[in-house]
Amino acid sequence: MKELDTEEDPPQAARPHLPDHEGTQGGGHAKNIIPIPPQPGPSVQETSFAPDASSELVVLAHEPIPDQEHQPNYGTTATNNMPGPASTQNANKPSQARSIPPDLLRGLLMILMALDHNVMTLRSWPHGTAIDGETDSGVPSKEWNTTLAYTIRTLTHLCAPGFMFLLGMGIVYFGRSRSNLGWKGSRMIRHFAVRGIVLTALSSLMGVVLSGGRIWLLNIVLVALGVDYFLVGTGWVFMNWTEAVIARMVLGIVKSLDGKMGTKKIADREEEPLLPPATVENGQAYEEGSLPEGVAPDRSIILAADISWHLHNFVLLTLATITILWNIWLSPTGGGCFDKDHDESAPGTNDWSSHGSGGFQAPESIIGFRFWFYPVSAGRMMSGFPPLAWISFAILGLLYGRIILARSWSARAITAGNILAAVVFTLIFVATRLFHAGNLSEGCLRMPEHGHGGNQYLASPASFFYLVKYPPDVAFWAYTMAVNFLFLALFSIIPADVAARYGKILVVYGTSALFFYMVHIPLLGLISETVFIPWLGHDMNFDDVMSPGKKAVGVDNLWAFFANWLIVLVVLYPACWWYGGFKKTRNVDSIWRFF
Repeated sequence: MKELDTEEDPPQAARPHLPDHEGTQGGGHAKNIIPIPPQPGPSVQETSFAPDASSELVVLAHEPIPDQEHQPNYGTTATNNMPGPASTQNANKPSQARSIPPDLLRGLLMILMALDHNVMTLRSWPHGTAIDGETDSGVPSKEWNTTLAYTIRTLTHLCAPGFMFLLGMGIVYFGRSRSNLGWKGSRMIRHFAVRGIVLTALSSLMGVVLSGGRIWLLNIVLVALGVDYFLVGTGWVFMNWTEAVIARMVLGIVKSLDGKMGTKKIADREEEPLLPPATVENGQAYEEGSLPEGVAPDRSIILAADISWHLHNFVLLTLATITILWNIWLSPTGGGCFDKDHDESAPGTNDWSSHGSGGFQAPESIIGFRFWFYPVSAGRMMSGFPPLAWISFAILGLLYGRIILARSWSARAITAGNILAAVVFTLIFVATRLFHAGNLSEGCLRMPEHGHGGNQYLASPASFFYLVKYPPDVAFWAYTMAVNFLFLALFSIIPADVAARYGKILVVYGTSALFFYMVHIPLLGLISETVFIPWLGHDMNFDDVMSPGKKAVGVDNLWAFFANWLIVLVVLYPACWWYGGFKKTRNVDSIWRFF
């Protein structure tokens, strides 16, 4: 496919320079500037971690050529700052240093999401691992779903957290790319706002169509994605400014303690890009005083930038922790099913049940508070994904993206990092089960196996992996992030050329995610309502989610269930392939690139 005609080749610059008086991104030098350490060249579009959101993996002219020694998988290369024609002469050759793993993960999540929505459109069984479960409602669950339903739902729990995480990661990639194209922070914020509005409008349109006009605001993830995209994206722009400010402050302290001004004035050094502590460029060692333009050997500047970078990462980690914990702190049920009539001898009793029943008394305002933190179904609004209850996943993605783009990592280092993250989240998940901390389901499991007292989560495998999604508790957060990181580690192990060849289906779905989302739901519904339900549908013993008070008419024939899902995937593959090529021809500002 041809390259974008609308983009010029930006210089192979280090990290963007930040003006002292403005929280913006952009190239060029200005007075009173402390540049931040260099960032490898990122992707063109946040919807794809490849340089362009298309079905063919082609290097754009402004994408750095991969380092042949390290061959990192995430699009970060050791040659980002390489001077000379080597950075452009092979620009049209396929790259081995792709951001394939995130795109593979998103593609996998799209397939799982379609499987989950297939349950809803065919109304094959109640939507959850337990009947009347997965919500912080204070209502006990007394019956498990079928084994197949439980398994599918547990797998599809990965989708929304994975989308949020990749959204945050994509903001960093997008920002670095647009900075290289000369975008200012104000322009990026406008982009974040427009995309958030578009996602909300599309979700509302879907609600009107699917409900026959009864629901005007349907939030089954898109609205939360749009709101969190704007909030986290704006935060990223602001952090780039504060990172420069704090680096400048630290530099002043370091210089005053050191008592050495060096051979140049600070005012002169402030205009020099910063590099990690190394004096090796493109495999060549340079003597002090003979470094190429853009390389600053001053250790004080490097130290100041490093301290600021680590400080901001610590802030992000703290915010990610607080924003998942507040789902526990703000729980109106106190984090479980502590009903007044609870008999300690009844099934479901465990050692946590007597700890109390006080919950947070939330303000009654729906738009002013409840919409942001709780699932809401009132009037013409149906919102299952409160934006601030899910923002932790996006903040984690932002942190992860910053780390990935901090230097040129080898595939081995990225894989090891993903595995380490998966282990940490796994330990957190296990801790929530063992120590009754971070759960919104304490005392809520009242199945037969829970009638013997003790820890309800250890009564059976189903109990151990039972999660509350609405809103997500710490157990849900830890479990889904652990598995998503495991998939990232798995995809990182696969050589980039092998992944591009044999994972093409996932890449095609993953790089046209919003297009896939908007098409797959009506397509699933169309085939369900015109083919399988008229043919095999019968009365079910549960209520229709979209028609409260009415019993569902659905299809629980497994051949029909999987056939409906596979038909949609087969139809969407060429459609997503075509769309990937279409949006590649659009301007970098085009709304079509949002899809």
